[in-house]
Amino acid sequence: MLMEHRTRDGLGAWLAARRPGHSLPAPLYTSEDAWLADCDAIFSRHWVAVGLACDVEEAGDVIALDIGPSSIVILRDEEDRLRAFHNVCSHRGARLVPPGRSVVGKLVCPYHQWTYDLDGALALAPHMGVDFPRGLHHLKPVALRDVGGILYACLSDDPPDDIDELARVMEPRLAPYDLRNARVAHEQDVIEAGNWKLTMENNRECYHCASKHPQLSLSFHAADFGYDPDGLSDGERAESDALAEAYRRHGAHWDAEGLPHAAVEHTVGWPTNFRTQRLIIAGLGESQTPDTRAAVTLPLGGQDRPWSGDMHLWGINSWNHVMSDHAVVFAAYPLGPDRTLVRTKWLVHRDAVEGEDYDLDNLTAVWRATNAEDAHLVALAHRGVASAGYRPGPYSRFTERALDEFSTWYVDRMTAHGYAG
Repeated sequence: MLMEHRTRDGLGAWLAARRPGHSLPAPLYTSEDAWLADCDAIFSRHWVAVGLACDVEEAGDVIALDIGPSSIVILRDEEDRLRAFHNVCSHRGARLVPPGRSVVGKLVCPYHQWTYDLDGALALAPHMGVDFPRGLHHLKPVALRDVGGILYACLSDDPPDDIDELARVMEPRLAPYDLRNARVAHEQDVIEAGNWKLTMENNRECYHCASKHPQLSLSFHAADFGYDPDGLSDGERAESDALAEAYRRHGAHWDAEGLPHAAVEHTVGWPTNFRTQRLIIAGLGESQTPDTRAAVTLPLGGQDRPWSGDMHLWGINSWNHVMSDHAVVFAAYPLGPDRTLVRTKWLVHRDAVEGEDYDLDNLTAVWRATNAEDAHLVALAHRGVASAGYRPGPYSRFTERALDEFSTWYVDRMTAHGYAG
């Protein structure tokens, strides 16, 4: 108990030391205590992205996922319902399923063969006696929400209810793409050598994009991610004005087609942090590919609207780009103070055939390159914050406002869950 108080006192001092408009004190990125506190306060008590409805298409499809020191299983049961449970046997706590995908008829503990139905009920407990109350020893459920085909889970018994706002905003925005019936064409895991908050900070700004992400920048308009209006050249100002006019024209088209597009920011002051906006794709305007043309001939949801842009969605541990031809969904999971798993999935129409309707290299090239570039940047940042010369630096109010909001949100949520001292 004394150690716990010392840990909370230390965290409280670090949280209190964070200056508005600046990055976090070093120990909040580097210490084991802060990582464990993050796993408790953020990843166990908030809604985090955990997968896709199309990951578990049929009864018996299972995904096991580690979230910090915890593990959950996500499955589809015999009644076609999505369920999630703690990946813990009710007997003596063994993990039921290894990380990754599997197909099962029932969940069988590999230790003592306690067996569970897909609804979590204990079906078999060998050598426990005929009067053993099996009904009291079901798997512990995990709160799970399907929002437009993207799955969110909360390990808490009292999950934040503002997930309803995420669903209200995103269901109509994602509905045209029918992600629930899409297919994962490719999946990539990258382990970044940095803290998960550095991963999220790196993702939430494009200050670095022009020089570090040459392929991705072909499909992005730099002005979408902020700029210093007093520092623009005449050419940059003309480009910014042209983009504003393009948004007026596109907005009128999107309104006529019933495609929501305005920015919605549900960040500081809310437990469930998210931001969404429909962005114009640069270049030829169709998709995030090397030539900015659509990569898949069968559009998502059967809708042929290549000008519909990039439906962008940020979350606590995720970022997503949903386009007319394919979607790219990302989620980050903390493996340790200095290691973060970034999982990327490329979604296509469920009937799209590789080699006929799309070329896999073309589909994945931009974000495979970007993920590698980002992993390098996150590692650079983590090595820097771990060094004696680090001091929290100022965020640009023009291009890094979202980082300031994320750090403010983080401190607020840690404080709300008792880590302020």
